[in-house]
This record gives sequence, C-alpha cells and structure tokens, in this order.
Amino acid sequence: MAPPPSASMPLIDRLLHLAQTLQFAWFSGHVTLLLCTLRYGLSYITFNYYSRWARLSYRTAFVAAAATYGIVVYKGIRAKARSPQRQQQGSHLTLLADENVQYLLMALIWLYAYQVPLALLPFTVYSVFHVATYTRTNLVPTISPAAAPAAASPGKGGSKASPLADNIGRFVKKYYDTSMSLVASLEIALWFRILLSAFSFARGTWILLGIYTVFVRSRYSQSAFVQGAIHQFSARIDALIANQSTPPPVKQAWVTCKGLCRQATDATDLRKYLGAQPVPKKAQ
Repeated sequence: MAPPPSASMPLIDRLLHLAQTLQFAWFSGHVTLLLCTLRYGLSYITFNYYSRWARLSYRTAFVAAAATYGIVVYKGIRAKARSPQRQQQGSHLTLLADENVQYLLMALIWLYAYQVPLALLPFTVYSVFHVATYTRTNLVPTISPAAAPAAASPGKGGSKASPLADNIGRFVKKYYDTSMSLVASLEIALWFRILLSAFSFARGTWILLGIYTVFVRSRYSQSAFVQGAIHQFSARIDALIANQSTPPPVKQAWVTCKGLCRQATDATDLRKYLGAQPVPKKAQ
C-alpha cells in the first residue's frame, strides 16, 4: 500500500495526490460496495428486493466487488511480470489458486446470476475491514498528518499517531478473527442455500452449485477459518448422529457421506498439481 502524501503539501494537494492512486480506486470500490449493500438491505427488509433500485444496488455492489479484486489481481500480475524469478510452469493453476482471482470470478458470476442476498455478505465483511484499514493507514494521515514533536527524545518515535487511527487499528485487531470466522460460516451457509435452490431445478442452479462447490473446496484448502467452520459443523452433526434414537441407516448414511467427502477432498487437492507450492492466503 502506497504511503500517504507528504504533510508539507496543502490539504487539497494531498487529497488530489491520494485520489490519483490505484489504491484509492480500490478503496472507492469497497466504499461503493458497502453503500450498495446498505441500500439493498433497506429494500430487503421492506420486502422490495426486486424493485428497480434494489436490483441496481445488488448488481452495482458486485460490479464494485469485481473492480476491487480486479485491481488487486492486476497489481499482482504486474508485480510478478516484473520479477526476475517468475515461474512459468503451473502458472495458470497458480493464478487460479490465488484467493483474489477466485473472489474476482465469483463476483462476476454473482453479477450475472439470479439474486441471492446472502452472497453479498462475505464481500461486505471483507469491505468493512479493507475500508477501515485504508482509512487508518492512508486517509486519516492525509487529512490530519501526525505532527512531529519539537524535541523528540533519542530512540523514541518522531510523531504521534492519530487517536482515530489508533481506535480503528484496535477495532480491526479485536474483531478480525471473529469476522473471518463469520465469513467462513456465511460461505458455507451460502452453499446450502444454493443446494436448496438446485432441488427446485431452476434454470442454471446446478451449474451455479458446481461452480460454488469448487470455490468452497478451494477456500477449504486455503483458509483455516473455513476448515474450522466445516469441522465445527461436522462435529455438531456427529453429536446428533451419536444419539441412541438415531436409526442405524441414518448413521451409516452419514458415515458414507463423510467418507465420500474425504475422498473428494483428497482428489481435488490443488497442491498435488502445484508441486506443493504455497498458495496466497489473504484476500484483499
């Protein structure tokens, strides 16, 4: 992330300098996503989720999501192209294993798929933290640069951070893990939501289910939060199945289902095809 403009510049010049960066466009995309989600949420709670404004807000939110992740992917590809140690073998699989590429593709898919309000929530949670982080590291220092003390003691910092930036930093640090666990639970809940829609045999639902299943499988291999959410869900089902009142055929069906899931997980482990290369862990 680029540093904020010099504090010696006038405020208007600092803001203009900040607005000309690609990172500011990324930040604007996340702000747009949050505003559109809020507008769509108002329509949803008033049962007007198919109104013209609701549809516009929903689609614009995913346009903004695609733009933000597209910027991150573009910057990543440009950085790799400039690297003298870029790898040629497995480059396509490595690109698809990037979380940001996966979220970019999913944003584009949701943009053209039928409306599923739950699909907005994982993107929204990410945007909250990205907006907060950018505000703390770029926007606040640009608007209110930290003033250096007149006589700084040797070995001590030459400037004092803004109280607002400190509060935002504490908020991000305190709620980050909880929010990422929430995102993981939302993504799993969304899979079941799509599965229910697939049983209605509506047009395109089974294709969407297949695509989203691949996405969730990839998230499972990359995110400890998704792994934890799935293991927690599986443990709850195990506890219910272990009840003595559960019929033996149901127990056997659950055991068979878990066995098939393990086999499918092993067979679709991308690390086998990436030569055990580490994959990116953090979506931006």
